[in-house]
Amino acid sequence: MAKNSNLKEIASQVRRDIVRMVNMASSGHPGGSLSSTDVLVTLFFQEMDHSPAKWRRDGKGSDMFFLSAGHMTPVYYSVLARSGYFPLEELNTFRKLGSRLQGHPSVERGLPGVHVASGSLGQGLSVAGGAAMAKKMNKEQHFVYALIGDGESEEGQIWEAALFAAHHKLDNLIAFTDWNGQQIDGPVEKILNLGNLKAKWEAFGWECNVVDGHNLDEISNSIKSAKTGNGKPKMLLMDTSMGKGVDFMEGTHHWHGKAPNGEQTEKALSQLTETLGDF
Repeated sequence: MAKNSNLKEIASQVRRDIVRMVNMASSGHPGGSLSSTDVLVTLFFQEMDHSPAKWRRDGKGSDMFFLSAGHMTPVYYSVLARSGYFPLEELNTFRKLGSRLQGHPSVERGLPGVHVASGSLGQGLSVAGGAAMAKKMNKEQHFVYALIGDGESEEGQIWEAALFAAHHKLDNLIAFTDWNGQQIDGPVEKILNLGNLKAKWEAFGWECNVVDGHNLDEISNSIKSAKTGNGKPKMLLMDTSMGKGVDFMEGTHHWHGKAPNGEQTEKALSQLTETLGDF
């Protein structure tokens, strides 16, 4: 289990991966990937029971993770590669024709670590709920995790999935919202205000807590606390900053789906320490 000092190093390297992948592809979504880096690094490198050696697409015998906000593949692929699911060098193929690393997660070519194709916003949480229910029916003592976006939370299917999970008492389902306040067209509160998001999740029968999404200790503790079975699915609202780690990308929707050019990439990388070696 990684110590938090190591998690900081991993997170810095993952952020470098994100910037470089999107730049090389001249396409991708750096903003939300950077804001959710600390959450996924803590989950994959410290809190989740998983192993590339025993990975199965059906998820038997392990915890499972679903990226509902499927456009945030740069962070997902970096974390998977650095966890050992596929060679690090494969990150060079991001978004290239014929690559296993498509813009949204794909299962067509059997990429290890990806249980389901995702990215049609709103659907991933439903799949995660189904997987959690299957583990309950099979009496598996493992958890199912899902990452959604706050913009994605405008989708009605998110709330259908929320009702399903609460009705079936899926306390083995732990979801995260990358609550960075931005979506592709602008601030979430101006596009379609979600109001009191914590109160909404609680009204739908979930246990919900607000977490500093860039504090590794707080993230780790919140996941540990969410593993306590009480008959309720758990939502952790991760208070994050879009584009975290790169000053000119932070706090704005303009980098939701925009690739940095060469000069911008060099400026971004100068702010992110290379700790584990670039791919």
